[in-house]
Amino acid sequence: MSIEEENTEDAGQAETGSELRTRLERLPGVGSIRAAKLAKLGLVTVRDALMHFPRDYRDFTGKHCLDELVEGEHASLGGTVLSAFLRTISRGRTMLAVEVETEQGPMRCVWFNMPFLAPRFTVGRRFVVAGQPRRNGAKWEFSHPEVRWLDEAEDSSPVEWLAVYPLTEGVLQSHVRLAVQAALSTAADHLEESLPNSLLESKNLMSIGEAIRSIHCPESRDAMEAARRRFVYQELLMLQLALRLHRGQQDVRQTAPSIDIDSRLDSRIKALFSHDFTAAQKRVCVEIASDMRQTKPMNRLLQGDVGSGKTAVAAYCMLATAATSVLGAKSEEDSSSTIPSGRFQAAIMAPTELLARQHYHTLTSLLTERGSSLQVGLLVGGQRVAERRKLREQIESGEIQLVVGTQALICSEAAFANLGLVVIDEQHRFGVLQRALLRQGSRDPHTLVMTATPIPRTVAHAVYGDLDISVIDELPPGRQEVATYRVANDQAEQWWEFFCKKLKEGRQGYVVVPTVDISGRDMASISSAFESLANGHLEAFRLGLLHGRMKPDQKASVMADFRDRRFDVLVATSVIEVGIDVPNATLMTILDAENFGLAQLHQLRGRIARGRVQGICAAVTDAETSISPRIDVFVSTSDGFVLAEQDLILRGPGDILGSRQSGSPPLYLADLLRDGAVAAEARSDAKTIFETDPALDDPKFIRLKKVLLGRWAATLNLGLERVS
Repeated sequence: MSIEEENTEDAGQAETGSELRTRLERLPGVGSIRAAKLAKLGLVTVRDALMHFPRDYRDFTGKHCLDELVEGEHASLGGTVLSAFLRTISRGRTMLAVEVETEQGPMRCVWFNMPFLAPRFTVGRRFVVAGQPRRNGAKWEFSHPEVRWLDEAEDSSPVEWLAVYPLTEGVLQSHVRLAVQAALSTAADHLEESLPNSLLESKNLMSIGEAIRSIHCPESRDAMEAARRRFVYQELLMLQLALRLHRGQQDVRQTAPSIDIDSRLDSRIKALFSHDFTAAQKRVCVEIASDMRQTKPMNRLLQGDVGSGKTAVAAYCMLATAATSVLGAKSEEDSSSTIPSGRFQAAIMAPTELLARQHYHTLTSLLTERGSSLQVGLLVGGQRVAERRKLREQIESGEIQLVVGTQALICSEAAFANLGLVVIDEQHRFGVLQRALLRQGSRDPHTLVMTATPIPRTVAHAVYGDLDISVIDELPPGRQEVATYRVANDQAEQWWEFFCKKLKEGRQGYVVVPTVDISGRDMASISSAFESLANGHLEAFRLGLLHGRMKPDQKASVMADFRDRRFDVLVATSVIEVGIDVPNATLMTILDAENFGLAQLHQLRGRIARGRVQGICAAVTDAETSISPRIDVFVSTSDGFVLAEQDLILRGPGDILGSRQSGSPPLYLADLLRDGAVAAEARSDAKTIFETDPALDDPKFIRLKKVLLGRWAATLNLGLERVS
């Protein structure tokens, strides 16, 4: 796939040159066998090859010095062959060791099971080697480096920056490089420019022809970076324009109910809670209330760290919505008002049944204590047919004003009488299209989406261009940070002694296991871990077991028993990441912690940050992998936004947009952390373009528009008739 467009009919018509549609097997040197392998990468035509961008480059400039080398970091050095030795080491395996003289002294290169290379390493030959060096005694050594010869006619002007492409099983770098070079020779000049000349000039961007050559075969680092910047800018600009089109279409065709949360209603709703709202919660409530007062549907992302109080804000908004009459009376609590029978409804959709049941419990508890007449319904997948049918009838009649559910809300075909607000919890678990399914009809509800996965603001603005953003950036008073420690396996005995000591004091704890079964990996399975703990370190305590393969009612029962202190320890998989709150559970042991991402580790740790007693968490790692950047960061900070940035650096942005169900990844080339400045620039430019030409009807945008639709129309459910 490319950042330009997918193989849609509309997009394909934009390319006039038949050369771009030529199949790769027809290119010199490719052939049918290599073409079949390349097809596994989605590379079928010349155009596919041209737009298959490198993920990295090998530096063959040879400008590094021995004293500049850092173990494990890529480097390239030029040198001369001093000697080469090929020997058999065991069972027919071979080792080729080449001694190399550089300007700073000797080094060595080693290749295993590649005896065919030996004849090329004759004494005196000059070459450049590129790879990851390591220390072997007093000498630097490269294992299996790439080589470029400096004394061969065909390499008299050797490539200094060699492209490294994304691959799949059975496809080699040489296959992709050959196809790309053949494609460049055949059709590089036939790519049509997507960006208008005015943007190219104002942004000082390469033309597409120059950029496509420089991104595959850069003559210098500057050329490589300039080419990449052009395509990154184009990709982010298209994303921002697509998101604005998506939101613009909603704003044009949709109206929302005006829900006025005045000061009286605000104070009465907040009085239901046992704690005062933080300043950040109050600020966010004002932002949301301002949106909900409008007749244009609210589209707001609420993000905050674990334990920041997002659920309370969501409950506040839902209660205020349900306490407002369709005919405009403010509140059921206002005795001076005559309240008609019809009230606005509010729904919250959670990613798991466990979390849905917790939201249901939160709302019913608030209303029961106040004696409110508002009715709450729970709609989840495991309910009986008759129960679901009755709930649907109550929702359709307006008898139930507050609805809590999972994806069953989408699948149930329930029609709301007067849906005023939709809250979607854990936004990253639901896609753009999924949340749109609850926003159908002539009058749309307001939408509030929440995430407990902190997202750096640059990234949030880049991928949630169709949403306004609110951030809860402080924790409730008295909430303590979780003390976090790294424990190597050989130190585990001491940790378990401490864990048991705290359990005897009356605390509860979690033991988190990375997978249900071993599946060929050297990780503890949930069953073996449970058995080992029950017969070992935790034999004196009551243990519960929880994992994703259990039925919903089983999981709910286990969590309820744990909350009610029928278990001392819950041995679980990451299913507890979005589980119910258990304030007395303040201990956590994460086994094989290196197998979790930073964001997931932080979510898990948040399970023991719910009470007034400081939580204590141990990340247990293999002794050999205990020195891990991910674990180091996890132990060093509890700031979710810092962790999010580090997670982006270590793992990449992943499917942040949440549209993978459409079959299309969100970004092909841009790195939202590295390219933050470009993302901000593209967002600003998209805003300017959209304000002057919201349908992209200007002839100078016609090509960009076709590319945009080919790339994003299906993913974002863009109405083609509105932008064509």
